[in-house]
Amino acid sequence: MKLKLTFLLLAFMQIASAQNPQKDMDTTRYGRNQAVGKYADIRGFKMYYEVYGKGEPLLIIHGNGGSINNFVYQIPYFAKNYQVIIADSRAQGKSVDHKDSLSYEMMADDLNALLDRLNIKQANVIGWSDGGINGLLLAIHHPDKVKKLAVTGANLWPDTSAVDPFVYDMVLKQNKVAADTIKKIKNLTPEMKDQVKLLHLLSYEPHIKLEDVSKITCPTLVIGGDHDVIRPKHTMLIADHIPNSYLWILPNSGHSTPLFYKDLFNQVVGDFFAKPFRKIEKYGRFN
Repeated sequence: MKLKLTFLLLAFMQIASAQNPQKDMDTTRYGRNQAVGKYADIRGFKMYYEVYGKGEPLLIIHGNGGSINNFVYQIPYFAKNYQVIIADSRAQGKSVDHKDSLSYEMMADDLNALLDRLNIKQANVIGWSDGGINGLLLAIHHPDKVKKLAVTGANLWPDTSAVDPFVYDMVLKQNKVAADTIKKIKNLTPEMKDQVKLLHLLSYEPHIKLEDVSKITCPTLVIGGDHDVIRPKHTMLIADHIPNSYLWILPNSGHSTPLFYKDLFNQVVGDFFAKPFRKIEKYGRFN
């Protein structure tokens, strides 16, 4: 039980203590909609996904320990104009996978395989937190699949140059508590093993090189809060290394931009997808 509570503290830290977003996620049909929910055999496990709306494909990716319902405010907004594809990532939500290994690269390849299964050649992509990391990797390793990319609260590596020092230390301490707890449990359940895998990702991954980020060719909107879990200077670093990027740092904001700034987030990201990307340079910088 202690291990479970330890992990849940981290898995839901992006929701903070606000009650309204949590209540909406708990009561929404998204993530539990039997009318549209399906499973796809993807790379050795069954990935749960839901599809809403019609139009240009839009893939939405949740964060660590999250699920489809984390985007309770984005799905209905974007489904008005897009075919929204949203899945529970490997070993999270309803996408059960009890194997020993888990990495961001695996999850990015899973999403690529899901798009293939749905016969989608290219999609716009929104990724939050770990979902932003997966979005970056999808654009790096499967550039043909990503038309435009919007990521919020993503990081390239796990240290205090990228992550707020308080949060970084907290995650490492929780990882140690989990490791000590595991040693005392003779028969770990598959669910406990999954929690350990996800906590490991928070503590020791990812490891994305800047030269690989520079290979991202699609127009990209890089987003972060000015008091995000991810340090603003790291968010700026990501944007600086993507050739065709916009940068949006929200004032008075933490990590949960899709929740606490839902209306503004939806509008700005929606405009980014709808309008042509423009290269701003030379005299254009005065406009």
